[in-house]
Amino acid sequence: MLFAAGIVPGLIAIGGYMAAVKWSVWRQPELAPLAEDNEQVNKLALLRALWPVALIFGVVMGGIYGGFFTSIEASGIGATAALVFALTHHSLRLKDIYAILVDTARTSAMMFAIILGAALFGEFVNLTGVHEGLLHVVQESGLPPFGIILLMIVLYILLGTVLESLSMILLTVPIFFPIILALGYDPVWFGILVVMVVEIGLITPPIGVNLFVIRSVMPDIPMMTVVRGVIPFIVADVLRILLIAAVPALSLWLPNLLFKAAA
Repeated sequence: MLFAAGIVPGLIAIGGYMAAVKWSVWRQPELAPLAEDNEQVNKLALLRALWPVALIFGVVMGGIYGGFFTSIEASGIGATAALVFALTHHSLRLKDIYAILVDTARTSAMMFAIILGAALFGEFVNLTGVHEGLLHVVQESGLPPFGIILLMIVLYILLGTVLESLSMILLTVPIFFPIILALGYDPVWFGILVVMVVEIGLITPPIGVNLFVIRSVMPDIPMMTVVRGVIPFIVADVLRILLIAAVPALSLWLPNLLFKAAA
């Protein structure tokens, strides 16, 4: 259901990013200079090069919604299909595969350490009754439910400036999830909202992972230029989050349509 619930917010994100690009180019036309005639790209060739990606996407998503495999199994199938295509197109060498495996092992070890720490933290929360005390404080605060959601959004955005996404999710969901249920919100909607808010942390300074990725790819561009460049996209993301928070039906309409129809 979460996959289906993320489609409409994803389409809204596409529209928001297009508007951010349009606004940036309108203010500074030199950001998108027109290509010369002799630099025109063969669009048909690009489309032909994209067919492996489209095929993998179709197999993975079709398999999930067709009931052939779970979302976790789909990740393995997608990775295997991508490996097969890379090998058949001779775009991977043995040392590249070794580097990928080493990087995967390091990332997996880091994630398991984070998950273990989050599991211990979750048990601590349950044993100490922190979530029950926090729920009592929320109920006694007199704030409307939407006001509480806005406070959570602000907290996530602040945490995103110093923490990476997985840590934020594992540390906050055990505390916030009971509050969301007590307020009567749909857990699927909350899952989509959390993912959207957490992803802002990837582009918010000072510790925005994607900012450093861009900096590593284009080392000649100063970091402050990169930070200024992502501001329109942060604004688009914030507006999208507020829209999804105010209108939960935008993320719940499609999963209700698909799964209730299937039921």
